[in-house]
Order: sequence, then structure tokens, then C-alpha cells
Amino acid sequence: MPTRIRLSGCSAVRCLIAALALASNAAAAQVCKPPPGVPGFAELEAAGATVGEIRAEPQDVFDLTDPKEDNSLFRLANALHIVTRPGVVRRLVLFESGEPLSVHLIEETERVMRANRQFYDVCIRPVAWHDGVVDIEVRTRDTWSLDPGLSFSRTGGANSTGIGLKEENLLGTGTSIGFSRKSDVDRTGSEFSIGHQHLLGGWTAINYTNSDFDDGKAQSLSVARPFYSLDTRWAASFTAFTDDRVESVYSGGNIVAQYLRQQKAAELSGGWSRGLVDGWTRRYTAGLTYRDDQYELDPERTAPSQLPADQRRVAPFLRYEVIEDRFEKFDNRNLIGRPEYFLTGFSSAVQVGYAFSELGSTSEQWIYFGQVSNGFEFSGDHVLLTSASFSGQSGGDVAESQSLGGSTSYFAPQGSHTLFYAAVSLDTVFGVDVSNQLLLGGDNGLRGYPLRYQTGKHRALFTVEERFYTDWYPFRLFRIGAAAFLDVGRAWGGDTANNADPGWLANVGFGMRVISARSAFGNVWHFDVAFPLSPAPGVKPVQFLVKTRKSF
Repeated sequence: MPTRIRLSGCSAVRCLIAALALASNAAAAQVCKPPPGVPGFAELEAAGATVGEIRAEPQDVFDLTDPKEDNSLFRLANALHIVTRPGVVRRLVLFESGEPLSVHLIEETERVMRANRQFYDVCIRPVAWHDGVVDIEVRTRDTWSLDPGLSFSRTGGANSTGIGLKEENLLGTGTSIGFSRKSDVDRTGSEFSIGHQHLLGGWTAINYTNSDFDDGKAQSLSVARPFYSLDTRWAASFTAFTDDRVESVYSGGNIVAQYLRQQKAAELSGGWSRGLVDGWTRRYTAGLTYRDDQYELDPERTAPSQLPADQRRVAPFLRYEVIEDRFEKFDNRNLIGRPEYFLTGFSSAVQVGYAFSELGSTSEQWIYFGQVSNGFEFSGDHVLLTSASFSGQSGGDVAESQSLGGSTSYFAPQGSHTLFYAAVSLDTVFGVDVSNQLLLGGDNGLRGYPLRYQTGKHRALFTVEERFYTDWYPFRLFRIGAAAFLDVGRAWGGDTANNADPGWLANVGFGMRVISARSAFGNVWHFDVAFPLSPAPGVKPVQFLVKTRKSF
């Protein structure tokens, strides 16, 4: 029977857009349907099917069977790109041959695989059904994984530049390696990184970075086997890093003092879980954390009014996590034309440790943090996401410090091509010193003002956006969108606050969003123009911003 589409109560333009969107969705759905005569996964699970052969079918970046992608440029790109090896794809599959078929595991496998940068698209479908056994095809399409380019961004009146070369999927193995040279308002230098996320059976990640900047050096190493799915039963990790740099104190967007910070840290942990039980996952982790912070004055720089106290902490800890299995799949939220998964269920984690002087701590203290989030769905695919967090240290001879924060985001689609977005965030710190001042400006949410324009121990930011998602797909490489926005915010209070508090600040603006749809880096370019509504000395009437982010 032919599909019937009812489009009532819309203008000719809206009807045309809706029809095109439905046609596009129908075409996409056809691509991942099972072959004729093979039931869908839900029917197979109900019939008690067993998983048979699992076929990994990685495909190149561009589909040359599609006339829109069959051109000399894309043929050259495919020739230069090495396709992900089938064994790499196979490692990411959460179900095994011989197991009872589970729709839940298939859906979670797709969600986990889509979070992997090296895949542009993922299709999991049954391809054969015989004698109670179903063969499954896992078909992926690669992203372009080599990033040989220049980078430029401008926020808050300051420029950042970079040049480098990074490969996210070296020889199709999933190995990432890169080198870059960067320059921004704080420092200039180079960084080397190498890593692999799926070693030793598929889920052990190893990452190393080495940075050398004009104000210091940093190194980090991590080896981790995480809780990669809701049903994962154990995890283990080791991380270590060192970081030497110049830290700055800001007022009104200007540097008013600087000092040297040397930081060393490491953590060793192991975790256990019963897996997914009745729609909930609970995880228990124990470990040992080490952190050593040392501060010094630089005679060639303006000193702060008070230098933070040196501190070493060696603390065993316990962590408890709980996650509700409720993920929802949406289109056109933070990306364009790509499925996105939101955790709309309840999630929380709390960790408590104690720094013992017998282990080398400078002071005995309780060290703790916690976070909680929840999502709420409303009619019309409206989604409200909420989160809150706290952290701190108390007891001992060193000054106590605590931080609290919370945020809410609201997504309200107004059709397939427009969406209203609103977000509120609140943060506060207690026992504040120059090392943990809260900043607000053009680089962190208040787009019409200079970098780090306000400082304090309290911060509030409110943002609303009208987002526009287009079907424009230039060169089959980029997705194009736009946004109009209003930002209102303030940072205030504490000894680190600006001398002349300008109070609440606001700006309006508009901009274009360009998403690099076919690259492994998935950057969203923001080209914005912002106009401050609360003029102040030294603030330009117009701010031009260019930056990359991971979302709209």
C-alpha cells in the first residue's frame, strides 16, 4: 500500500519543506531496512532468535554509488583514505554470536558507535533468518580522518591561531596521532598527542599528550578500561599528568596579576557493577588519588594580593554512580542532519575521599564531589535537561573551599527546521582565592564582551537562541545553520571581583553555524556578531566572534 502523507494547516512553502523532509527521511530509512523477507529486530526478539554471524562492513568516506557523490574529488578522497578495518568495527559491537538477540543491545551498540569520531553513519540490520538464527550486518561509513589545516578563532576581542596535522584513524586502525602549534591570549607553544581507544580486546584506551608552551610544559598519560556500556561489569584506570604554567588574575578583562603554578596529579582506580538491572545501572569504584599544587611568585610579573597555599593530597576514595536507562534519539538539536542521543533519565555520582597525613598529605581533609542530572520530555519532542554539581575539601589546616553549580537547558522544536533553545547556569564558590575565581566574558558565554570581563565568587548566565537548520549541504561536506541569541549574565562578589562592578550585562546577536559533517573532528564553526546592551568603558559596540565548538 502506498504511503499517505497528510499535510494540513500549512502554507505552500511549509508544505513543500515538510514534504522534502519526509521524502529525505523515507529515503534514509530505506537504506537501513532488512532485505525482503527478513523480519525486523523487534519481531525477531519476540520469536526468540539467536544471533548468528556478525558481518562488519566498513565503507569509505563517500558513497560513489550515489550520483551526488560520484565525482573526481570524492574519488580522490576515497583513494587517499584507508577504510577502517573490519576488526576495529567488530570490537565495538556489544552483542556476540550465539547469544539471544536483544533489541536493547543493538540500539546501545548503535549509540556507542555513533559517538565514535571515525564513523559518519552506522546501520545495524538483520540480513538473513534461518532455523531460529539471525545473521546481522554492521555497516559503517567512515569520516575523513586527516586534519591538515590552519585554525583561527576570535572571542572577546582576542585572536587564537594554530597550525597542525592530526590523523584520527591511522591506517584504519583507530589510532589517533597529531602535532600542532597554537597561539592564544595566554600562551604560545606546541602539542603532540597519540592515542587509541580500543586496545586489548576492544575497550582499553591509552592516550598520551606532551605540550611545550612559552610559559611552561605539560604531560599527561592515561590507561583506562571504562564502563563502556550500561551492562559493563568492571572498569579500571590509571591517569597521571604534570602541568607547569603562568596563571593570571583578571579584572575588567585585563590581567592585573600573575603567578606560577606547578601541578602534579595521578589516580588509580577499579570499579565493579552488576550491569543493567531492571532499567538501572549501579557502579562502585574504589581508588587512590594524588595531587600536589605548588605556587610561586615571578619577580618579573605583578604579584597577586595573596598567593594560594601550597598543598599536597594523597587520598583513598570511594565512588558510587547510578544511571537510568533512558536515552532518546533526536535530530537537529546541537547538530544538523545527524542523530543525537540525549540521556533523559536520572543519573548521579558521588565520591568521597580522605587525605591522610601518614600518606604524605600536607593536611588531613575530606575531599568530595557529586553530580546529578535528569531529563524531562514533553509533547512535541520538547526536552528539558537539568544538572547540578558540588565539590570541595574541608577540615585540616588548609583553608576550606567548596563549589556549587547547576544548569538547565530547554529544547523546543518549532518544526523540522527551527528550534527555540534556552539555558540557565548558576555557579558559586566558597573560600575563594585567586586560583579558583569565576570568570565571565566573551570566551564563556557573554558573547558581546571582552574575555574574562567579570570575575567573582558568584556567576549567573542566561541564554536564549532561535536556531535555524537548513537543508543546504554544500559539496556534500558541510551542514549550514544559523542562530539569533540573547545573553544575560553577571559575575560578582569576593576579593577577586572587579573593583568597579558593572552589574548585570546583556548582549544580542546573530550568527551562522557551519558543521563539518564528513570529518572525524565534527567541529561546528560559529561566526557571530554580538552587540552589548550595557555599554561600559573599553567595551566595543560590536564584537565579531569566530570559534569552533562541538555543538550548535
